[in-house]
Amino acid sequence: MDPIILQIAQELNKRPEHVENVARLLDEGNTIPFIARYRKELHGAMDDTSLRTLEERLQYLRGLQERREAVKSAISEQGKLTEELASAIDDAKTLAEVEDLYRPYKQKRRTRATMAKEKGLEPLAELLSDDAELRKRLRELLEKNGILHSAAQTEEDSVYRLYYDFSQALSKLQGHQVLAVNRGEKEELLKVSVELDRELALRTVRRHTVVPGSRAMEFVKAAAEDAYDRLVFPSLERETRSELTDRANEGAIGQFALNLRPLLMQPPVKGKVTMGLDPGYRMGCKVAVVDGTGKVLDTAVVYPTYNERKKDEAIAVLAKLIKRHGVEHIAIGNGTASRETEQMAVELIRQVNSAGAHVSYMIVSEAGASVYSASKLAAEEFPQFDVNLRSAVSIARRLQDPLAELVKIDPKAIGVGQYQHDMPPKRLGEALDGVVEDCVNAVGVDVNTASPSLLQRVAGLNGTTAKNVVA
Repeated sequence: MDPIILQIAQELNKRPEHVENVARLLDEGNTIPFIARYRKELHGAMDDTSLRTLEERLQYLRGLQERREAVKSAISEQGKLTEELASAIDDAKTLAEVEDLYRPYKQKRRTRATMAKEKGLEPLAELLSDDAELRKRLRELLEKNGILHSAAQTEEDSVYRLYYDFSQALSKLQGHQVLAVNRGEKEELLKVSVELDRELALRTVRRHTVVPGSRAMEFVKAAAEDAYDRLVFPSLERETRSELTDRANEGAIGQFALNLRPLLMQPPVKGKVTMGLDPGYRMGCKVAVVDGTGKVLDTAVVYPTYNERKKDEAIAVLAKLIKRHGVEHIAIGNGTASRETEQMAVELIRQVNSAGAHVSYMIVSEAGASVYSASKLAAEEFPQFDVNLRSAVSIARRLQDPLAELVKIDPKAIGVGQYQHDMPPKRLGEALDGVVEDCVNAVGVDVNTASPSLLQRVAGLNGTTAKNVVA
């Protein structure tokens, strides 16, 4: 059996045959929700989260194995691959360890070491060259004793004032702190560095490179210290910053996914005629009335925030729409002018309910509504409506069935985290799409009313089959 399969099985405490089956299903192009729901007998009833963890680990370990082989091949072409080196590369547990072993054999730009080789000093150059074991020890020392420091690059006040003179041990650093200093550095408001007690590090370097009592001891010691200051530590600092950022990104993406799930899984208010109000000042309040299945019945624009007369006119228009279509619920977007629109809605409901209607209202999140209303999908769905009116339709439908409406919007536009625009787009997209898939497949869909956007998230369907089902 593939050693990667056995390693994952041990790490995740799963049976090797189950891990092997999941790997095969993934390689065949099956989605996680499909595997979770329809291939339970092949994977021992793992849940969606376990399957996604397995998939991520599988991708990493396969990438690690590919890199091991590429590095061995590159070193072999130079005629320098020994059995001992090949064994060390095969035993490397992370990509960083593989790169450390490969570093001395990389084809480099012209350096002092290159010139030394040209002068016949290659044996000495190799002795003073990159050393994987030394880098490993220094990396461990940095992880244990290193400090991240940030200082102000400006005298102006800013949102980064907490980081104008900030120091924290790498071992205690929080993900949000890493993301904050990264952004402050990018905006040239902070200067960020990783610090390590130089004398502590140099003791490690000397123990590894200097032979006590040798005639060249002082020369080698000076060369080692120069290499540490100019080359080794700056390289480790870059590597550490990159690893800190990767860890912070993964933590943030996990939190975004956690935040997205309750938004998608809000209880629906189905089967009722609903009025959606997209509040606004200058452009007015956009209105859409949809039936119990989300089909648009009527639209309007009113101006309740202009003055008292306009507010009374708005109430009259909306009261007629409520009576004409039998509206039972009003959904109000929580954006600009939401408070004033809510006050108007309270007066409206008081009037119509005293006349025998049964209307209630709710504030709903309009995050991403403007993105959806200007999208190609919305244009296909509502070619006859203005962009602003499409937004009102979306708000009404969000009350009726949040999941069915929110699947039409790029998860990143729903606003689930503070640093989402700093994340690797592909990784963030995969994680949030995974949450959407899980939610849709946990709830199921009504095939008679579901949109293609919703249907294509069902395990086993894609965009084309979803459109054909709707047609």
